[in-house]
Amino acid sequence: MKNFRNIFLATCCFFLSIAAHGQEMINPVIKGYGGIMDAPHAMEKPDPNMEYKIIIDVATGDSNPDQVMYSLVNVARLLNLHAMGGVPKEKMHVVLAIHASAVWSVLDNETYKAKYDVDNPHLPLFKELKDAGVQIFVCSQSLMGRNIDHTKLAPEVVVATSMLTTLTTYQLKGYAALKF
Repeated sequence: MKNFRNIFLATCCFFLSIAAHGQEMINPVIKGYGGIMDAPHAMEKPDPNMEYKIIIDVATGDSNPDQVMYSLVNVARLLNLHAMGGVPKEKMHVVLAIHASAVWSVLDNETYKAKYDVDNPHLPLFKELKDAGVQIFVCSQSLMGRNIDHTKLAPEVVVATSMLTTLTTYQLKGYAALKF
């Protein structure tokens, strides 16, 4: 019986120590989205001396209109991860090229609410991304193909000729291309 009690106490201590070392989510740049866990033991880290030039092809929308699209949350994660890795916000040059089914996310609140009967959950994220220096472009071809009025967009969003021209232009300027 005494042996069982010692094993039980040791097991409790083990699980308490695991719980005490649990990771909390942090948001160093984009405070409301894209929480990450600190990785103090990571050996491969971003280079804080580099200029990070990244263009992101955002095409995938979500089926739940009252939730922020995962692809846009992933942009917040990208910024937060680089910051956690020591890259200053000023060295992050991120451009979004939003198109296809993701274009519905860029509607202003009135237009989004008329379509989905909920407030646009993406608007606070767009504001935080813009405040962090992210350029947000939407494809005019995707807008016109869906009969979306270009004057009914979130204020942080700029209409581009197309996703294709935006992507190729920034790639030729030396931007790394990602697709979310």
